[in-house]
Amino acid sequence: MATVSVLDAHSVTPHGIETIDPQALGQDDLIAQGWDRLAIEAEVCLRAARKLDIETARVPPDFPVFLADYFRAAGIEIKIDEDEFVQRRRVKSASELDGIRRAQAAADAAMGVARDLIHELRDGLTSEEVRRAMAAVCEAHGCELSDDAIVSHGAQSAIGHDSGSGRIGAGEPVVVDIWPRDKTSRCYADMTRTFVAGGGEPPEELAEYWRLTKDSLQRVYAELKAGANGRTLFERSAEPYIEAGHPTQLSKEPGTVLEDGYFHGLGHGVGLEVHERPFMGRLGDDLLAGEVVTVEPGCYRRGFGGCRLEDLVLVTEDGYEIITRFPYDL
Repeated sequence: MATVSVLDAHSVTPHGIETIDPQALGQDDLIAQGWDRLAIEAEVCLRAARKLDIETARVPPDFPVFLADYFRAAGIEIKIDEDEFVQRRRVKSASELDGIRRAQAAADAAMGVARDLIHELRDGLTSEEVRRAMAAVCEAHGCELSDDAIVSHGAQSAIGHDSGSGRIGAGEPVVVDIWPRDKTSRCYADMTRTFVAGGGEPPEELAEYWRLTKDSLQRVYAELKAGANGRTLFERSAEPYIEAGHPTQLSKEPGTVLEDGYFHGLGHGVGLEVHERPFMGRLGDDLLAGEVVTVEPGCYRRGFGGCRLEDLVLVTEDGYEIITRFPYDL
C-alpha cells in the first residue's frame, strides 16, 4: 500500500516522509475554477493517489466518508482495515516512550501544584484558576495542557467528563484528571488524582471510595503484564466495588444506563492520541509488551461526587512499570 502526506510544503521530513505541496497538484487552478473547499480537498487527494499509482488502499475506520466516496467513484478500491493502523501504533518506539515520559513528568509537576492549591483553598479558589496554574507548569516543561482538563469538585466530580467550574468548597472531593502533550514528540500522558478541598479529613463516603479504588488498583497490578486480557483485568478491577455493593458495568442490569458506582472501563492505551488501543473494559485486548496504558478505576454517586485514581503504566513481558510518580493520598 502506497501512502502520501499532502501538506502545505514540499520537503522530506526528518522521519523520511515526503510531503507534496497542494499547489503542485493543481490546487490553484481548482480555486480559480470556483470549486468548493471539500471538492478541492478530495480532488487534490485523488491526484496525489494517482501520482503514486494507487489502485487499492487500506484505510482506518475513521477515514473520511467524502474521500472514500470520491476515490471509489474514480475507480480506486477502498478497504477498511483497522488492524493495519492500530497494530503499528500499539507498541511504542523509543522516541515515543521518551516523549510520554516527558509528558508524565509535566503531569506530575502540574498535579503537585493543583494539590497545593486545593489543600490551601484560599478564599474564592476556582476550578478555572487551578487549571490555568497547571497549564503554566506544563508549558514550562515543554508540554501543552488542554483547556478542558478536569478539575471537578463536589457533585461535578460524579459526572463523567465534566471539566469542572466555579468556586471550590471546603471539604468537597476534587477530581483532577489531566492529559498533557509533549510538544516534541506529540505524545500524551494521562493521570488522575482525587483530593479533599482544604486538606482536612475526607468525608467517610469519599474515604470508602478511595479505599475501594486503591484495592482495585492492587488487584489489577497483581495480574498486569504482557498477554493479560483487558476484559479480565477489568473484571478484577470491579471486584472490590461489587463486593461492597456498588454498581459496575459488569453487575448492572442489561440495557440500563449506569450513573453511579464504577460506571466506566478500567483503562486505555496512550500515545499519539490520549485514547487509543488497547482497551481494558467489557471489550478488552490482550496486552503487548511495550504498550503504555492507563489504569483508572473509580467510584461515584450523583449529588455527592467521586474518587478516581489513574496511573500511566508501561507494559513489560513479566509485569509493568508505573510511569506516574505521584502519591495517591487524598
